[in-house]
Amino acid sequence: MAAGKIQVLAFVGAPAAGKTEAASVARELGIPVVVMGDVIREELKRRGIELSDANAGRIATELRRRYGMDAIAKRCIPYIESASERAGSEVVVVDGIRGIAEVEAFKAHFGADFLLVNIHAPLLLRYSRIKRRGRSDDSLSLAEFRRREEREIGWGMGEAMKKASVVIKNEGSLADFKAQIRELLLRSLSKHNMNMGMNMNKLHDSAKS
Repeated sequence: MAAGKIQVLAFVGAPAAGKTEAASVARELGIPVVVMGDVIREELKRRGIELSDANAGRIATELRRRYGMDAIAKRCIPYIESASERAGSEVVVVDGIRGIAEVEAFKAHFGADFLLVNIHAPLLLRYSRIKRRGRSDDSLSLAEFRRREEREIGWGMGEAMKKASVVIKNEGSLADFKAQIRELLLRSLSKHNMNMGMNMNKLHDSAKS
């Protein structure tokens, strides 16, 4: 599927803001999801390095220093296109933007079909969430959690969040948050399908003339 034919919704937010939960709503709707952090986890696995927050951060920083701040986004683009093709979906969700360079890389490739969504939640609420979710790279003290956030801000995450076209607050119940995400995704599906229909009508009219 050619670039420009895929509507990409990318979630950006501080650690544990709710990006993974938002992606789960997309999966429930049959929308394919590309997780940017999986690129790092795959690199750790390839090198035989233990999965931990420190190791993931070190490898992510190394890749960005060696190949540019948009290195992980560029690695994700083929995943996005293949996910779209495999699922037969013209809408794909990207979970885990970390910096403005990644936003610019996706915008350069997908153009107006790229939508950035900022998921916001306060720090202490986010920290309580990581202690509950129990992922192997989440065994952090509050001080370590703050350092993780500072590291990601150093990658340009704060600037990326400011560039978001949509802001969704995740400060209440999980059900309320998922309802907001579901509404956004259904609206994007409907809008993209309508635009595709208009483009097909234009092609049909051109063929007749």
